[in-house]
Amino acid sequence: MYSDHSPETTAPTRLKIGVSSCLLGMKVRYDGGHKDDAFVHQTLADYVDFVPVCPEVEIGLGTPRETIRLEGNPAEPRLVAPKSGRDLTETMKSYATRRLEELAALGLHGYILKKDSPSCGMERVRVHQGPSMSPARVGVGLFAAALCSRFPSLPVEEEGRLNDPVLRENFIERVFAFFRLQQFLKAAPSPGNLVAFHGTTKMALLAHSPKHYKQLGQLVASGAKQLETTLEAYTRLFMEALKVRATRRKHANVLQHLTGYVKRSVDAEDRAEMAATIEEYRQGLVPLVVPLTLLKHHFRRHPIEWVLSQTYLNPYPAELMLRNHV
Repeated sequence: MYSDHSPETTAPTRLKIGVSSCLLGMKVRYDGGHKDDAFVHQTLADYVDFVPVCPEVEIGLGTPRETIRLEGNPAEPRLVAPKSGRDLTETMKSYATRRLEELAALGLHGYILKKDSPSCGMERVRVHQGPSMSPARVGVGLFAAALCSRFPSLPVEEEGRLNDPVLRENFIERVFAFFRLQQFLKAAPSPGNLVAFHGTTKMALLAHSPKHYKQLGQLVASGAKQLETTLEAYTRLFMEALKVRATRRKHANVLQHLTGYVKRSVDAEDRAEMAATIEEYRQGLVPLVVPLTLLKHHFRRHPIEWVLSQTYLNPYPAELMLRNHV
């Protein structure tokens, strides 16, 4: 369970993530099996309510069933069952339109897709372009394409990519950030509320994309007259920013910036230790959790309200231990 202690939400709230059903151990695969994923099904389960979706079963295909695949033009592929010759393209597209509206009403905070699936694969799905050609890994599953088009700001990932510690940490950070943003937007915010919300995200934004950090600052500063338009633009830019991969160099710059708030409150030995630890992180010798733990120690001893309000310091539950590996 994730507890959001912002003024808008004082009660613990569980996040809601859409997920390919097979990743939860459901036996919905074409061969009657599943692809249970421990990180998804076990680690995240303490914080998330899952919304399982299997497009192939939900359009009426049985389990087990004949295989289906993408064929033709990679930009507009057909979804075909080659053994029977059935073309399921329009069936899947019609289903996706209807199902995505149902999901919109649920208010998802993220989505985890099954890699390589002709319905759910997010990237590099095999597309068969002819009997004399090898399948090209250039496609996107039909349901996944519709999902990303319908919800362009929603954090979406494949379970295979979540095996990469950096991509995993980025996805989970985006999911919890999107949750906080949606909670904020539900509270009918004023221009002043937007300034306050943005103020808590500055270090996180800077760690991902200084360009977006600057753009969002300008947007917030000029957004009082047309608030609805500003909030729409803010949502788009905010989630775009967090999708940009944070690097050790950018993290180190943020950490150095934060040390400036306590440098007058600590002695020379502590300042040297902070600088050395940040440099070790920059060089890849220690994970991000090491300099962050040290800085948090000093911020607890010398609390500064603005620093402690930064989501960068606690972007998601520490129990997930994601910053131990990046």
